[in-house]
Amino acid sequence: MAVASLMANVAKVMAWWREIDWRAFAAYSVPGVPAAALGARTLLALPAGAVDIALGVFFVAMIPVRRWLRTTRFHIRLWQLALAGAAIGFVTGIVLSTGPLSVPAFTSYGLTKGAFLSTEATSSLALMISKVVAFQQLGALPMPSIIRGVVIGSSVMAGAFVGKLVVQRLSIHAFDHLLDALLLFSGLSMIWEAFAR
Repeated sequence: MAVASLMANVAKVMAWWREIDWRAFAAYSVPGVPAAALGARTLLALPAGAVDIALGVFFVAMIPVRRWLRTTRFHIRLWQLALAGAAIGFVTGIVLSTGPLSVPAFTSYGLTKGAFLSTEATSSLALMISKVVAFQQLGALPMPSIIRGVVIGSSVMAGAFVGKLVVQRLSIHAFDHLLDALLLFSGLSMIWEAFAR
């Protein structure tokens, strides 16, 4: 899944290249990359079910928090985005997907639609490269896993370009509702998966 996620982010970066906020990317990724490598090393010592439940609850809780932040016009600065990058980078090393964690960070910084998608994808790509390299160094990424990741990632890459066509037609209001739905689905699916093990 790390390989597939890496490929998905490559496609999003390619699709939204012109809208990347490079300052936000640098602030988030510079501390996030080493934190992701550290998180990948920590993964082997943690019970996955507990982490999934905690993140699932957090994702669902982010829906009202994100709305509250928007109504209070809460904005974060670059240095706060860097702190978020370090924390989310570490968690990215531990769990499969932390995309919903970065949503409030980048949207509170003021990014939306294409700028949000492109900058978040570019930052996630940097974190995922760090995670994949750490997995490979730890011997946790055998060739069959890489091949399965490439197959899954290829279909996800195509979806990124189709998704761009959809997002370009959405209003900011509809985009916000879509983000909330994704947070809810991601959170509930992580909780479900933890209990289904």
